[in-house]
Amino acid sequence: MDAHVHLAFDAGPDPVETLKRSDDSELLSAMTDRAHQLLRTGVTTVRDLGDRGGLAVRLRDSIAAGDVAGPRMLTATAPLTLPGGHCWFFGGQVGGEQAIRDLVRHNVRQGADLIKVMVTGGHLTPGGSAMWESQFTEAELGAAIDEARRAGKAVAAHAHGTAGIEASVAAGVDTIEHCTWANGRGFDEPVETARTMAQQGVHVCAAISADWRNYATKYGERIAGRLLGRVRWLDEQGVRLITGTDAGIPDAPFDDFAGSLELFEHLGFSRDRILALATADTASAIGLRERTGRLAPGLDADVVVVGDDPLESVAALRAVELVAARGRLHHAVGDRQTRTGT
Repeated sequence: MDAHVHLAFDAGPDPVETLKRSDDSELLSAMTDRAHQLLRTGVTTVRDLGDRGGLAVRLRDSIAAGDVAGPRMLTATAPLTLPGGHCWFFGGQVGGEQAIRDLVRHNVRQGADLIKVMVTGGHLTPGGSAMWESQFTEAELGAAIDEARRAGKAVAAHAHGTAGIEASVAAGVDTIEHCTWANGRGFDEPVETARTMAQQGVHVCAAISADWRNYATKYGERIAGRLLGRVRWLDEQGVRLITGTDAGIPDAPFDDFAGSLELFEHLGFSRDRILALATADTASAIGLRERTGRLAPGLDADVVVVGDDPLESVAALRAVELVAARGRLHHAVGDRQTRTGT
């Protein structure tokens, strides 16, 4: 399960510009192809955490109806952000508590499965808030969560900065995406906040793709070590982790989920624990425990068959021979898959 993707992005060097140039028909077609890439490489469930115009809802419903091949999808539709804030181009710009409540209700009517809030800034939006800077006040964040709870929806918080993470935890979000602990000068390790997260059951999706091996070259050894090591540190504090790749941003492909899981292997996680994180643990965290994540009577038939033993090496998950998503079989044939029925 990949709990953090952006099907509206193409994973190229400038996915935002590509998004802006694409009309809805072109974008939906590209999103469908990317969903098929995920399925082909063994991903049977994804959370899409930001798209434009409700296109992910349309794709989700087409996949569920069996019209196109793809993984089960949960979608957040347009994430809440400030005017001109991080990922404003998805259409979720809001100013003030009433606008926040209105957009949450709009997203729910549009078919959102969960609500995404850009609590801090990020790298993809030049001129917007810095990644460590908070975008919403405590009252505004509370309004978003209150409105989401009224609709029975979970809340995912994009939060790189320590202040934003702490505000998200205090407000009661369900998952924190990235959780980098940046402060503008370096990185924090707030043990008390992490322990509170563990006590409250707040899950963290670090959203690190297979590109993690290039972090030392991109950011330097020290920063790379801190960015990657926070996953192990969070686990040591008892924080519950889930798997996700941020697929769609630059250098975060849709066809190498195993490469992302190899980070956990690199950090010393046991392979059986890694498999649990990518299946049952993530299913529970995103509200799907009673539908998938385990092989048990009454659950959906989401099964990945690989040619080698992943308990010997996580790399074995690249040798996908067959995928069953909700009982629909997809055989791997070279670099493509064909659906063969139920």
